[in-house]
Amino acid sequence: MINKKQKNLPGIIFLTSFPPKECGIATYSQDLINALNNKFKNSFNTSVCALESGEEHHVYSAEVSKRLNTLDSASFSSISSQINKDPHIQIVMIQHEFGFFNTDHETDFLRLLEDINKPKIMTFHTVLPNPLEGHKLNVKRIASLCSSIIVMTRNAANVLASDYAIPVEKITIIPHGIHLVPHKNKEVLKTKYGLGGRTILSTFGLINSGKSIETSLEALPAIIKEHNNVLFLVIGKTHPTIIKQEGEKYRKMLEKKAKALNLLPHVKFIDMYLPLNDLLKLLQLTDIYLFTSKDPFQAVSGTFSYAMGCGCPIVSTPIPHAREMLSDSTGILIDFQNPEQLTEAVIRILNDEDLKTTLSSNALKKIQSSAWQNVAIAYGNLFKKIDDNVSLLYRTPDIKVDHIKNLTTDFGIIQFCKINNPDPGSGYTLDDNSRAMIALMMHYKLTKEKKDIPLISVYLDFIRFCQKSDGAFFNYVDINKEFSSQNEQVNLEDANGRAIWALGYLLSEGRSLPQVLIIEAENILLKTLPMLTKTNSPRAIAFMVKGLYHWNVYQESMQLVTLINSLSQKLVTMYRKKATPEWEWYEHYLTYGNSVLPEALLCAHLATGNVTYKDIARKTFDFLLDQTYDRAGIRIISNRSWLSKGGKSALFGEQPIDVAYTIIALDTFFRFFGEIYFLQKMKTAFNWFLGQNHLHRIVYNPSTGGCYDGLEESSVNLNQGAESTVTYLIARLTWEKYKTHQTSLIPSSPRNHIEPY
Repeated sequence: MINKKQKNLPGIIFLTSFPPKECGIATYSQDLINALNNKFKNSFNTSVCALESGEEHHVYSAEVSKRLNTLDSASFSSISSQINKDPHIQIVMIQHEFGFFNTDHETDFLRLLEDINKPKIMTFHTVLPNPLEGHKLNVKRIASLCSSIIVMTRNAANVLASDYAIPVEKITIIPHGIHLVPHKNKEVLKTKYGLGGRTILSTFGLINSGKSIETSLEALPAIIKEHNNVLFLVIGKTHPTIIKQEGEKYRKMLEKKAKALNLLPHVKFIDMYLPLNDLLKLLQLTDIYLFTSKDPFQAVSGTFSYAMGCGCPIVSTPIPHAREMLSDSTGILIDFQNPEQLTEAVIRILNDEDLKTTLSSNALKKIQSSAWQNVAIAYGNLFKKIDDNVSLLYRTPDIKVDHIKNLTTDFGIIQFCKINNPDPGSGYTLDDNSRAMIALMMHYKLTKEKKDIPLISVYLDFIRFCQKSDGAFFNYVDINKEFSSQNEQVNLEDANGRAIWALGYLLSEGRSLPQVLIIEAENILLKTLPMLTKTNSPRAIAFMVKGLYHWNVYQESMQLVTLINSLSQKLVTMYRKKATPEWEWYEHYLTYGNSVLPEALLCAHLATGNVTYKDIARKTFDFLLDQTYDRAGIRIISNRSWLSKGGKSALFGEQPIDVAYTIIALDTFFRFFGEIYFLQKMKTAFNWFLGQNHLHRIVYNPSTGGCYDGLEESSVNLNQGAESTVTYLIARLTWEKYKTHQTSLIPSSPRNHIEPY
């Protein structure tokens, strides 16, 4: 039900087939609408005008507000009139397939487009090259009546521009969406589905002769000779239209062929329209996906996209979509209806585990930009371009700690991942375990989830494990729990600072924790005191100041205040030596973790009352924000090349950790100064994770709870390591109290004390 606030939002109506109709475009439209509604809130309202023909009359969900009978001329006129009279409908979104509109009613469809007096967007699911003149004129007329044309591949866009003379500026490429999946262990999934010990080949979709599944059946005998454990899954019901025309003739032919070739132990027909969750799991356990369409003009395939998104190595016939996607070692193309080539390709992959892994990894990297979340962002940006009334507000994802738990052993949190699978060989770091302890402390504070306590204990024990006899810490520990040679090659001051930050934060929240953890943290911290003032790295100093500030919140001490003063004076000295009116900073360059420096000085002011710390903190933080924000959003300092005084920063190479540190600092400044300016910046920074960045792609993966490792010039680093995932969670937990922008959170004047996070 739409509330009063939602009634004022722009309405977008989709003219499309829609479930429960069993049709690829119906499924596509449902996935798209779900993605839009999950990605955005209070941005627009979506509704559906379901396309039906003849005697069709489905029972729909609440999204469907209208029906268009494509075999009834009066229905076209009625729908255009209803849309024009509805003041809430601002944009009409049409999913077009030529089979939707009977040849006798092409004129009715064109008249519908002419009569609707609101902006129209057309998604062409089929684009035929080298069209006959009549077809060409029809498509050109459709395009002329629409504000924008969407296609799903670059090939389709090129065909529209070259063969139909559609203006390039009118065409937008938005790929077919895919569902993000957690990429679980194949063997575990196979066992769950009773397929343990089998090598799985699969294909899926609504069955019809155009899929040429017989090509795969004819290839199987030769494949089985080399790999006797192969099982070919044919997943899907027969297409409803085919059922009406010829019944189960095609399926029966396939079953008969399988029997004749003695393939019954090696072929399984799953005659069902599977729930999405089951389908995605079957694709994840698939060793090779077979796509054998014999239609050379099939522009795009949702089944093909879903298989790529599940990391399946793919052998495919060369439809335009496959030619575009299966390049750069992402799959193998074969000729149409050529079982010999299919046999050769499958055996080649099964005999070469490295090739299989490479094809899977490369396919994932190539298709990941097509995640439904990214498709929703692309559609949303197009809606905004067409209608100024559309304002995109991102929906905040639920808080998840699944991936952090997945990364954590009984010793600590593993450093790196391959996609979302932990890479034990990468070992552990003090850095990651310190940040993980802060994240889980924040999560425990919010949820009081008792399962967090053992994790906090693991991270604390790891910090203690890394402490040397002089109170300082090692950072790098290998998989064998040995300190690695990296500790001798890398400056460890920053890692030491982060450990003190984490320990101090634990103490500041310690009253809710088991006393044994408090005692352990305090003992570790007490051992560090002699080495603190020897630190010279500005970021290490800043982290230490934060940790000492939190410790002092837990138990006020003049010794701690004296240490905070001593360390903070080092930052003040750095600032006074390097700063100019044009360069309000502590160094001659901006590098990583910049926001922790002004934040630490603000914490120092809170602990000591020294106004100089507050003034420098404010000047330098304002300067930093000027360097990292523009109209488009936040663009943090690139790790490709630092920003030198008087120079220009390299673009791209943005790290989630720096966005998270910016959010933490903005939170501290907002809670002290109470200026809405900081809150607005915080929202913009958090939206960077959700797609408000130069690629308009998500950096946080909601299916795993992991965060991607970086944003590059044209791609996202899909690995979801500890650093990125943990710092995202800290940012998400920091943002939790602000996501509804409650004015009661805004202090009336600067504060002398702020609660930790």
